[in-house]
Amino acid sequence: MSTDAAAERQSHVDVVVVDDHPLFSRGLSLLLPGVSEGRVRVVATTDDASAAAALVRRHHADVAVVDLHMPPPGGVRAIAAIRRADPVVRVVALSGLAEADAALEALRAGAAGFLPKTADPESLVRPLLAVLDGWSVVPESLLRQLLEEAAPAGEQTVADRLTSDERRLWRLVADGTSTVDIATTLHVSERTAKRLVASLLRSLGVATRVEAAALAGRVGLGRGTGGPR
Repeated sequence: MSTDAAAERQSHVDVVVVDDHPLFSRGLSLLLPGVSEGRVRVVATTDDASAAAALVRRHHADVAVVDLHMPPPGGVRAIAAIRRADPVVRVVALSGLAEADAALEALRAGAAGFLPKTADPESLVRPLLAVLDGWSVVPESLLRQLLEEAAPAGEQTVADRLTSDERRLWRLVADGTSTVDIATTLHVSERTAKRLVASLLRSLGVATRVEAAALAGRVGLGRGTGGPR
């Protein structure tokens, strides 16, 4: 790939929309480029959840937007299949209802964000760009509900098992640090940073950075704290 082609590739966010409502998919396809000044473009759509992973790989998408409430195999399985097919692709789950259970299931399947489907295209641009930069996006009201619902047993024990380097990485993740900035802080490559974050999530028993950040808050690990000893 030439330098110019690579620069053009990095300047765009290529999105695949997985949704069984044609009008919604068509609306995003038409409106997202305009409201993002051409930065976000929909490169493919499908109303078949079972075809989502192959479509994302074929188009080398940066982000997949997946409606949770689709015919079988359903949105959650589509998310899991996309993540298995290409772990680098960021997935944003959409739902017409702010359901805590559905959001948590989507996040555990590998989604990096959960947004209400009522959001207009303009309000979707910033979350799409944010998840591409390594952030996880969840409406504040829903995040508070998720945090209030039960804390898994043994959280402090999990924290105590981590090394000091792992706790440092956990703080960075909890503070919302992007993958690029994590790599810079730890003096490693971006690929190594992604691998370290993935390993940390497995150690914590969570699937996403949102859950890792929530867990860090519950055990007192975060910016300006010494964290668990």
